[in-house]
Amino acid sequence: MSDSNTTDFTNPSTFILLGIPGLEVAHVWISIPFCAMYIIAILGNFTILFIVKRERSLRAPMYYFLCMLAITDLVLSTSMVPKRLSIFWFNSREINFSACLTQMYFIHCTSVTESGIFVAMALDRYVAICDPLRHSTILTNPVVAKIGLAVVLRGSMLILPFLFLARRWPYCRTNIIPHSYCEYMAVVKLACADIRISSYYSLSVTFLVIALDVFFITVSYIQILRAIFSLPTKDAQLKTFGTCGSHLFVILASYIPVLSSALMHRFGQNVAVQFHILMANAYLIVPATLHPIIYGVRTKQIRNRLLLLLTHKGV
Repeated sequence: MSDSNTTDFTNPSTFILLGIPGLEVAHVWISIPFCAMYIIAILGNFTILFIVKRERSLRAPMYYFLCMLAITDLVLSTSMVPKRLSIFWFNSREINFSACLTQMYFIHCTSVTESGIFVAMALDRYVAICDPLRHSTILTNPVVAKIGLAVVLRGSMLILPFLFLARRWPYCRTNIIPHSYCEYMAVVKLACADIRISSYYSLSVTFLVIALDVFFITVSYIQILRAIFSLPTKDAQLKTFGTCGSHLFVILASYIPVLSSALMHRFGQNVAVQFHILMANAYLIVPATLHPIIYGVRTKQIRNRLLLLLTHKGV
């Protein structure tokens, strides 16, 4: 195995994922919170999908977008957590070159898609609060389907060049990735070539997606807040804002770590690699764990349906 790590090669058959370098003795302990979060993410997001599918009263744009978010979280977490746990538990570090690129594609594609879903959910809240009488006529099922398709296509097309760029580089000297999953820049940094085009494109996509999406979300919420503060009573204002508070919290919890990790990976040479890898792992799995709790448990309709199902089964 050591020979394969030092011999020059153009297309490696496998990469070696180190997990969290320097913390190998603690891998088993580190795996416990990640395993717990993964279980919560799987159960929580499947529960949301089950309830929305079962209850006809929840067939509305808000819940369609919530289902899209749940599916995205399931794909994202399943793309990386099982392999990460196999590294932590069984020291299974090898990953096929094609499997590595596939994992890389799904992780980054679902991340961009998730950002687009936040924009769609902000649009739904904007129409529901600022123009409630026309909500059902503006966000019809065909319109929601087109928005969903556009969000998925955007994520797919923006990340597709990652695969072509990663495949075109010649890899030499080592096939060891100091990470617990195939993160794009961690992979292409192994290339013995000028990878500035990869670095610039990755950085451009990160900032373009975040900047545009945050801009549209901000504009939506400025209008929403104006509508809320124009309501006649405090109770009405608080009740209406309560439907948006969870969305805002999740947006901050999702965007800030992503942007921080991207900046550290490219400019934070003095940041300990262990901290960067832990943060990169956390920002992908923590939101997937929080979403079903925040959007599901704090959404009255879903909470009531869940309690009804549990009570009925208990009886």
